[in-house]
Amino acid sequence: MRFSTLNEWLDWQLTLNPTEIRLGLDRVGAVWQELHPSPLSSRVITVGGTNGKGSSVAFLREILTAAGYRVGCYTSPHLYRYNERILIDGVEASDELICQAFEQIDQARQETPLTYFEFGTLAALWLFSEAQLDVILLEVGLGGRLDAVNIIDADAALITTVDLDHTDWLGDNREAIGYEKAGIMRPDRPTVFAGEQLPDSVVEHAEKVGSRLYVAERDFGFSVGEQGWNWWSETSNRRSLPLPTLRGHFQLRNASGVLMLLDQMKDSLPVDQQSVRAGLLAAKVAGRFEVLGKEPVVLLDVAHNPEAARSLRGNLKDMFCAGDTVAVFSMLADKDITRVVATMMEVIDRWHIFPLEGERAAAMDRLEQCLVEAGVAAKRINRFTDSATALTAAQEVAGSEGRVVAFGSFYLVGMIKSEMGF
Repeated sequence: MRFSTLNEWLDWQLTLNPTEIRLGLDRVGAVWQELHPSPLSSRVITVGGTNGKGSSVAFLREILTAAGYRVGCYTSPHLYRYNERILIDGVEASDELICQAFEQIDQARQETPLTYFEFGTLAALWLFSEAQLDVILLEVGLGGRLDAVNIIDADAALITTVDLDHTDWLGDNREAIGYEKAGIMRPDRPTVFAGEQLPDSVVEHAEKVGSRLYVAERDFGFSVGEQGWNWWSETSNRRSLPLPTLRGHFQLRNASGVLMLLDQMKDSLPVDQQSVRAGLLAAKVAGRFEVLGKEPVVLLDVAHNPEAARSLRGNLKDMFCAGDTVAVFSMLADKDITRVVATMMEVIDRWHIFPLEGERAAAMDRLEQCLVEAGVAAKRINRFTDSATALTAAQEVAGSEGRVVAFGSFYLVGMIKSEMGF
C-alpha cells in the first residue's frame, strides 16, 4: 500500500493537481470502468442543487433506513472527519476501509490524474459496491453535468434549488447554472425539481434527454395544518405528517421534493407512512441552523451563498431574541460575500470577522471591505485573528439575552463546533 494512514493519503491527493477543482468525467469515468466494469446492482439516487442537498439526502437516508433498506450515502464536504462523507448503513466508513479503497483506485488509475474529490467519489462508489447495498445516495459536489458523481446513471434525480453560487465554474445566471444542475438527468427516469423558481434550461434539458420532470407546486406540493403538514401529488397523498426535526419552513420544501421522488420509485423502493414519519423526525444535518449552548445560544449555519443566507435570515426572524445578535463570520474568497452580508444585515447587530485558513480563504481586508460595501457601519465590525477569539468575544457581547450566529462556511462551522467541544 502506498500509504498506511488516511491522513497520508489525503495529504498526497492534495498535491496531485494544481487546482482543487477539475471538472470533467473522462478521467474519473475511465478509472471507474477499470475498477467496476459492470453496472451497480443498487438503486441510485443523485441529489443536486444550490442549497438543500444535505437536508434532502438526510431525509432520504432516514426514510429508506426506517423502511428496512440498506443505504449508502456520499456527501461533501465534511465538518470534522473525512469519514463523514461515506456512510454505510448510517455508519461512517473506517480509516482502514477508505485506505483500502484508495489503494484500489491508485492501482486502477495508473497514470491518470485525479483530484481529491474524484478520489473520494471513487472510494465511496467502490465501498458501496463491495457492501452490496439496496440504495446509494449521491450528493453532487459542484454543478452536476461534469461532477464526478455523474459517472453513475442514477435511477432518479432530485434538484433541490437553482440559485447563484460557484459562478466562476457554473455561470453567472440561473439559466446557465440550471443547465449544469440538469446534467444529472437520465432518459426515461424521473427528475424532481423542488425549488421555487424553475429555470427554462432545466425544462429544456429534460425534454432533450427524455427525463420525466416533476415540478414543485405544479405536480406536487404541501400544506401546513393543525395536525402537522400534508403532502400531495396528482396520484398520492400523505396526511398529518410530523414537522421535521430539521429547523426552518424551507425544510418542508426539501421534504416535499423527497416524498415526490420516493413516490416515483414506489414500485422498486416502496416506503410506508410510518417509515416516512420516522425518517422526518430522525433526519439531522450538522451545521444547518444547529443550536448549541445557552446564555447566549450559539447558532451554527453553513450558509455561504445568498439563497442560503435568505433561509438563515428567515429562521432568525422566526426565533425570539431579547438581546443583540452577534455574527461570527468568514467566507471563502470565491463566494459572493457582499450579497450574503447584505441579505443578513437586518438580523445582525454586530459582526466579528476573522480569516479562514487555506488558499481559498478571503483575507481580512476583503471581508471588511465587503461588509462596508453592503452597508455595515464600521463601528459594528470587529476584527479577530482566529475563530476562537471571535467566538469568545461574541459570547461576551451577546450576553445572556442575546445570541451568536456563526455562519459563512463549512470550515467555519467545523472550527466553532470543535472549539465548543461538540
